[in-house]
Amino acid sequence: MKLDRMIGILSILLQQEKVTAPYLADKFEVSRRTIQRDIEALCMAGIPLVTEQGQKGGISIMDGYKIDRTLLSRSDMQAILAGLRSLDSVSGSRRYAQLMEKLSAGASNLLAGDTHILIDLSSWYKASLSPKIELLHGAILSGQKVSFTYYAPKGESRRTVEPYDLVFQWSSWYLWGWCEKREDFRLFKLGRMIDLEAGGSFEKRPVPLPDLSAERIFPAMYQVTARIHPRFKWRLIEEYGPESFQVQPDGMLLFHFGFVDKTSIITWIASFGEGAELLEPAELRKDVLAFAEGIRKNYLES
Repeated sequence: MKLDRMIGILSILLQQEKVTAPYLADKFEVSRRTIQRDIEALCMAGIPLVTEQGQKGGISIMDGYKIDRTLLSRSDMQAILAGLRSLDSVSGSRRYAQLMEKLSAGASNLLAGDTHILIDLSSWYKASLSPKIELLHGAILSGQKVSFTYYAPKGESRRTVEPYDLVFQWSSWYLWGWCEKREDFRLFKLGRMIDLEAGGSFEKRPVPLPDLSAERIFPAMYQVTARIHPRFKWRLIEEYGPESFQVQPDGMLLFHFGFVDKTSIITWIASFGEGAELLEPAELRKDVLAFAEGIRKNYLES
């Protein structure tokens, strides 16, 4: 892509005093004429580049106009490259790895980024997730609506959405867009979409940033208190943090946390089997019992 190549050229010029057009053409596997057009485009964008002819000639940034090369330290660049590498974990191509190589061109000690930070943004469903991300990203850039069947706790529905942003949050990928059915901005989980297709242009509207605070997305409608067996301490620490419980004199864990709805409370407490007892809300204790009885009925011998 032209933009990627121009970023790469600028990166090289920031790291080297002067380079030649043949060097850049070979580096980016394009013609010298293409490099010349890129240089002209960079100049038009306000970056004063100087081209000198002769044996010691080449392309450089005008003296006095150079960006401070310490603006991005080695650790800063490595963090950027690690982030770019992570995007390939959800992409079906090597687009971001190639951009990474261009950004670090001329600085081989930065090429690999920080190899001790490994980020994988994909999921168990990478085979189906990557095409969705590619299609949605393309629709966002081209200003096309997307349609899909969406599965939610309240049922399934067909949605048509103006896509604006892809969001990675809470270990999952989401689409932020204007939903025609709800006539408002909504967050849609990619894992719940099927039959995804793009088509039909739209005029972009002002887009507010999504409120991704836990209080907004997962409001605590119920305050839960439960006694949990100590063998599940690891799970409480992983899911809710060590401050979510207190160790009792008998070794049991007294757990306190806010939950969104009744169903999530019942299924959560049941997942511990006999290793947990719901204390509050007291009115849900009978619902837990009914849930357990329903499971028991399914496994009773006829």
